[in-house]
Amino acid sequence: MYSTKRSGNWWGKSLYLFWLILISWTHDGLKAQENFTGYLQPSVALSYKLSPRVSQNAALNLRTFYYRDAAYDLQTRQLDAVLFTQYALSGNQTLSFGIQYRFRNPFEPEAGNELRLTQQFNTTLKPAVLRFGHRFRAEQRIREAGTIHRFRYRLAIDGPLQGENTDVGEAYWIGSAENLLSVASGNRPEYDLRLTGWIGWRVTANSKVQAGPEIRWENFQGETEKVLFWQLSWVSSL
Repeated sequence: MYSTKRSGNWWGKSLYLFWLILISWTHDGLKAQENFTGYLQPSVALSYKLSPRVSQNAALNLRTFYYRDAAYDLQTRQLDAVLFTQYALSGNQTLSFGIQYRFRNPFEPEAGNELRLTQQFNTTLKPAVLRFGHRFRAEQRIREAGTIHRFRYRLAIDGPLQGENTDVGEAYWIGSAENLLSVASGNRPEYDLRLTGWIGWRVTANSKVQAGPEIRWENFQGETEKVLFWQLSWVSSL
């Protein structure tokens, strides 16, 4: 008998392979253009429950240049400390509030540090093997030069690379596309697009490691900047 779950798994693998080929091809094209910047971004995250409905996630992200001004260059740009508190609503929906502090002064004194507040709604749907997620975010980026209000929508798809579930010792994939709108007093609105592809590995029942690229096109209506992130993340839960 034809299995919808097997079909979903096959389509998931094919979709992710296409995603990686597209990102790799786009990277070569972007690097040949002007206004291209490349980053390395490792991170560690820990999630834990405060009650059956309330959980928190704490993370540290380090961002380092590896390519800018048409040359390879390793230089740290910033360190982010992040804390999210999440409340589980009915079904597969969550409401979250986050606070983030971006340390820029130790690395780029002229840039200044940043405090970021986030409000988020997330909903997921898993009809078979693949899971679909819709995330809506509002952010306030508070800096000495002024506050930027940012509004974001992300569509994400993920699934196992083998079988119907991701067990310990098995791999999974994540692909996402996100649109962003940034507005600030005295400035024109800015529109961004981000495409991300991850490969993850469930190391234990409570920990996983994942890596992959993210491509960003920033400021569509102006002088568009092309940015590529190579990301590596360790995620644990208690």
